[in-house]
Amino acid sequence: MLTPLAADDPPSIAGYPVTHRIGAGGMGRVYLSHTRGGRPIAIKVIHTELASDPEFRRRFQQEVRAAERVQGQYTAPVLDSDTEGPRPWFATAYVAGPSLHAAVRAHGPLQLSAAARTLAGIAEALQAIHGAGIVHRDLKPSNVLLVQDGPRVIDFGIARALDVTALTHSGVTVGTPAFMAPEQAVSGAVTAAADIFALGLIAAFATTGTPPFGDGPSHAVLYRIVHEQPELSGVPEALRELTARCLAKNSDQRPSAAEVAEACRRLTADAPAALAELLPPAVATEIDHHAATLTALAADLGGHRGR
Repeated sequence: MLTPLAADDPPSIAGYPVTHRIGAGGMGRVYLSHTRGGRPIAIKVIHTELASDPEFRRRFQQEVRAAERVQGQYTAPVLDSDTEGPRPWFATAYVAGPSLHAAVRAHGPLQLSAAARTLAGIAEALQAIHGAGIVHRDLKPSNVLLVQDGPRVIDFGIARALDVTALTHSGVTVGTPAFMAPEQAVSGAVTAAADIFALGLIAAFATTGTPPFGDGPSHAVLYRIVHEQPELSGVPEALRELTARCLAKNSDQRPSAAEVAEACRRLTADAPAALAELLPPAVATEIDHHAATLTALAADLGGHRGR
């Protein structure tokens, strides 16, 4: 959601004019800006206390360089960055659409065709991300944005930079408990298979409206993820076996992103091509509203540049 700038928000970042705040989190603040040509971008500025940690900065530089190589239809590409300045930042293409988390919470679970099309897009995004040697590590419904032609996966890879920093800075969280893989929960080796587990969690959430290991205190959720089986009875039968495979405790038993994408594409072979046509009307309307808001902002910016 776009909000007006506050007194402590910068008017510009490295020459990019800042017009609105998009959000804030444990890593930093996110702002709406635009390129000289008028392309909207999202700029994430890292918190000062994180930037002062040498290990965080080293990993952040590595992850941003890797993220710049990701070019996929269902990702928000990294377009520019400064990883060495006093306040590191990186800019991605701005995606004007509601998050999957917000859409499901506000309008209920997705029907099979909409869920399968969304999951196929996320899986294709993971193929591009993993192909660049990156593990997302924080794949969750709020990091999946919905637009007319499919989902967009954001914030890939950057969570790795927080791994060591989280041990020394309070308030910093690596990953989201309800969408972590077992190996993340026990601080084990994290590979691309962890993102597949998260994809299974998203599949269950998108089709039932609740995480398959329940809600509650983080430690309780993580215990269930490591030791118990997921609740998948509400997942559509056509997706249930695939979701269960993604949620295998043994990472070697999970399917690849390509396998998930292909299985989900088969489920929507006869469905309309545009994701918006498969979503609940209220969600499609919200997507249109986001797009119209961005169009109006772009027109306003164009008017100012023309004066």
